Amino acid sequence: MPRPRKASDDEIFGAAVRVMSRVGPAELTLSEIAREAGLTAGALVQRFGGKKELLHQMASQLAGSTEDAMAALRARNPSALGALRAYARGWARMAESPEALARNLAYLQLDLTDPDLYESLAKQARATRKAFEKLLAEAVDAGELPAGTDVPALARAVEVLLSGALMTWAVHREGKADRFLLRELDGLLALAGRKPT
Repeated sequence: MPRPRKASDDEIFGAAVRVMSRVGPAELTLSEIAREAGLTAGALVQRFGGKKELLHQMASQLAGSTEDAMAALRARNPSALGALRAYARGWARMAESPEALARNLAYLQLDLTDPDLYESLAKQARATRKAFEKLLAEAVDAGELPAGTDVPALARAVEVLLSGALMTWAVHREGKADRFLLRELDGLLALAGRKPT
């Protein structure tokens, strides 16, 4: 008799993310996540206890890995603003369709109302804003943005723009979300004095 398959937390969380991209919170089940991961629902119950606990651990891991993820993104891009634009493209994946964005907003509602999920969300948001500040400071040092740029204020504006642009795209539905976000981000950076490339 074959031994049950083992999977890392990363593999299970990846399976959960794939399922979450297809179904909303009400339809999300441990059985579906287990099937996606090639495991049994019982194995997930034994490991995490339940769906809520799995989501809490997944959110905590994601929040704790933000700095490393942003550093990896920077390493793949020759310029700091290029890394920021790559982040925007990744962020836009939450809105591959208006329906996909609606599902992601339903999960955000959970994050905002569950104290443990909110703690992870807030930690991730703080780490992301700090990473934006670092990228923008590098852009100033490299001459991509003018000296004297108010980096913390611009980082906050980028954060607000990217979140708001997803909602605006969902209403207007002008082209693909990634192009919409990049256009708006480039417009903000131009206002900040971005040098032509």
